[in-house]
Amino acid sequence: QVQLVESGGGSVQPGGSLRLSCVASRIIFSIYSMGWYRQPPGKQRELVASITRTGVTNYADSVKGRFTISGDNAKNTVYLQMNSLKPEDTAVYYCNLRVSVSLDYWGQGTQVTVSS
Repeated sequence: QVQLVESGGGSVQPGGSLRLSCVASRIIFSIYSMGWYRQPPGKQRELVASITRTGVTNYADSVKGRFTISGDNAKNTVYLQMNSLKPEDTAVYYCNLRVSVSLDYWGQGTQVTVSS
């Protein structure tokens, strides 16, 4: 079993920045990707950004140009730099580690609140 430990959530005013971090409890070699999902209040979980083992990134249209994902696959760590935050970014953010199409691990979630 693998635990994903997230940190960096919190409350910030619109226009502010936060950096989320996620680290796996043990190293898994040859993962497919790591990424971040979020679940706004009353809505379904959605992809925010992901990065594959080879460094290919993918972003939701709503965060392009504001969020940057980075990671160290050898250490099974992933980060999400969030700039120019908006109230609609408010959500619980979940770290994801995808080993294959049939095997995912999830973090416990970290709350991000953007409010004045």
